[in-house]
Amino acid sequence: MCGIVGLFLKDKTLEPQLGAMLSEMLVMLTDRGPDSAGIAVYGAATKGKAKITIQSPAPEADFAGLEADLGKKIGIKVKLLVKSTHAVIDVPVAKVEAAREAIAELRPGVRIMGAGEAIEIYKEVGLPVDVVKRFDVAKMTGSHGIGHTRMATESAVTTLGAHPFSTGPDECLVHNGSLSNHNNLRRELIREGMKFETENDTEVAAAYLSSKIAHGQNLGQALESSVNDLDGFFTFVVGTKNGFGVVRDPIACKPAVLAETDRYVAFGSEYRALTKLPGIEDAKVWEPEPSTVYFWEH
Repeated sequence: MCGIVGLFLKDKTLEPQLGAMLSEMLVMLTDRGPDSAGIAVYGAATKGKAKITIQSPAPEADFAGLEADLGKKIGIKVKLLVKSTHAVIDVPVAKVEAAREAIAELRPGVRIMGAGEAIEIYKEVGLPVDVVKRFDVAKMTGSHGIGHTRMATESAVTTLGAHPFSTGPDECLVHNGSLSNHNNLRRELIREGMKFETENDTEVAAAYLSSKIAHGQNLGQALESSVNDLDGFFTFVVGTKNGFGVVRDPIACKPAVLAETDRYVAFGSEYRALTKLPGIEDAKVWEPEPSTVYFWEH
């Protein structure tokens, strides 16, 4: 099953409502995947600055003193904002890799959910209504975002197994479906230097796209390549710093709906996820075609 939502805002006056709109869309699809949920929000980027989203099963212990410890380790002042089991660390772009290495050394129990100039990722075990409330998603501002509610079929019900998955700067992916060649592909990507935290096939898909982008393809080209290289059935919704994309496999057996107005583009696994959006009654609504990449960019 699983449920996916995505929202790309064209109208900047809607940006303060992004979190609330995404939350409502995701909660509408709860019965498609009640074991865990997650959301990625792209906010305003500050030139030269980056954000690292981290997660801990023991946040009180792991986050205590981390701001000072990390700042001392990498030689600059950092800012840490705790949100339940997650925290967002602000660092200069040039210090992202040093900060990632220092976090692993200073707090081995902490996991990095994603990093980039605009992205923040929050995901946990539980119903969407509880997850979005836990992280106060409804109050988040941004230009676009994606979300996922999961019914685990190929890996354990864990925080790390929840979607979205991020394997590159400001890149993330959510997935409805199942890949059949992900184990072979994981081994190939490991040889390239990719690291994996879970057995989830969606993490492999995210790493595949990151690898293609690292080798010179743009996101649209990487999504087109996925249609030929990934076996199984899938609907991917992806986010980048400035863009939002959708692609389905050649059979396209998983449900998917796109809607577009002059104010936004919205995606849902089912139309009911879109029914509360402003002006949806006047939107162009269609089912995305198989093996076809749809992409919007600011």
